[in-house]
Amino acid sequence: MPVKNNEQALPQKVWRLATVIAAAGVGFTDYIIQLTYLLFLKMDYEISQAMGSASAIPAGYTWADLIALDGMDLLNHYEETLAVLSRQGGLIGTIFTQAQNKIGQPVSLKKVISLIDAEDWFSPDIDKGAIYEGILEKNGQDKKSGAGQYFTPRALIGAIVDVMRPRVDETVCDPACGTGGFLLAAYAYMKRQTYDLKKLKELPSHLIGYDITPLVVTLGAMNVYLHGIEAAESPISCRDSLIREPDRLVDVILANPPFGTRPAGSVNIADLRTDLYVDTSNNQLNFLQHMMLMLKVGGRAAVVLPDNVLFESGAGEVVRKKLLSDFDLHTILRLPNGIFYANGVRANVLFFTKGIPTREVWFYDYRTGIKHTLATNPIRRTDLDDFVACYRADNFAARAETWSADNPNGRWRRFPVADILARDKTNLDISWIREETDSAARYTLSELLAELDDSMKTLSSAVAELEKLVGDIEE
Repeated sequence: MPVKNNEQALPQKVWRLATVIAAAGVGFTDYIIQLTYLLFLKMDYEISQAMGSASAIPAGYTWADLIALDGMDLLNHYEETLAVLSRQGGLIGTIFTQAQNKIGQPVSLKKVISLIDAEDWFSPDIDKGAIYEGILEKNGQDKKSGAGQYFTPRALIGAIVDVMRPRVDETVCDPACGTGGFLLAAYAYMKRQTYDLKKLKELPSHLIGYDITPLVVTLGAMNVYLHGIEAAESPISCRDSLIREPDRLVDVILANPPFGTRPAGSVNIADLRTDLYVDTSNNQLNFLQHMMLMLKVGGRAAVVLPDNVLFESGAGEVVRKKLLSDFDLHTILRLPNGIFYANGVRANVLFFTKGIPTREVWFYDYRTGIKHTLATNPIRRTDLDDFVACYRADNFAARAETWSADNPNGRWRRFPVADILARDKTNLDISWIREETDSAARYTLSELLAELDDSMKTLSSAVAELEKLVGDIEE
């Protein structure tokens, strides 16, 4: 009989097994992907058994077929199962997008299958979505895997959704959705607005998520499914959002597009798009332009973007001027270091509405003097309560600065658009709070070493990109 577990115990068991099979050469992310495939098969089996209904999985490729096998028979049949399911339509095909087996040793594969079979994963007393989120977050903490780039802190997502207030009848899109955090938070917020069964049934069709990486699409599709977003088609699909003009306009965009360069082998956006405001190889600027074009008139967006979008000259200035002239860039939330799993990230959240020019930009400085570390002081939703209160989502006209001549360290400050346009290169990289001179003393030695390690990795990555660029020019 399966063992009953709570939401804390199961992720710990999953991760302990990941450590064990890592010795067989299986990386953490590969392990999580295989776990996802197998969890879906187990869930389908449990549901069909409990309901007395036919399985959604083709005959011969169900969970019952897998657990009866061992050795090479198991390995061969599992690989055949993945190939068959990757060709299915709907939700199954999405979860098994380009599915491949990465656990090459039959004994390791059997261990993972045995773990899933022995545990009571699908008890109604357990929040399956919370368990899976815990596993994804743990995977994001593993710096070697690079999975942190797909995981936005849920505390930040929660605050963004709370001020954006997506309505139940609106279409919400994340064109770089990762593991689906923004879509999940939006769905939870929208679902609370109605008891109308028809609207609730239609709600999944109002969510749109794209990601370019097949393994991430698998994680995201499974994540939304385990959170109860049930639909014939997954809200998340595998697509390179940037290669074509938007095929539909949306009401709300919530996104944290990937920082850095496009994946190796990706096509050059400038060769495919004529609708963008300016040609650039900057991945963040291209995503920002794409999302500006994707909004309906009156549509609104909240986008996490790195600092360079605020001050980069050339294409960056062109995009900022367009954002100020054709959109209401009403709010910028400046974020501190130490809240993202990816290395060396300094980011902001830009909030804007399409169709009216900017009159003033409100800045909330949640960076200067703020200390967060993933290990000892991760960001929590309550840390952003003051920002949410200052934002005044219910009434922008009631906004009031906390900064003043008498309170020069107030974190909420207004800048008229004329002042910003007068700045060199329309620079939005604005700060006013005086940094403590003894800021280093606020960190432990281990935290300082970790910060140094992150900085060195960021510098190394930048040098590698520069060398690649020079090589391309010389060719």
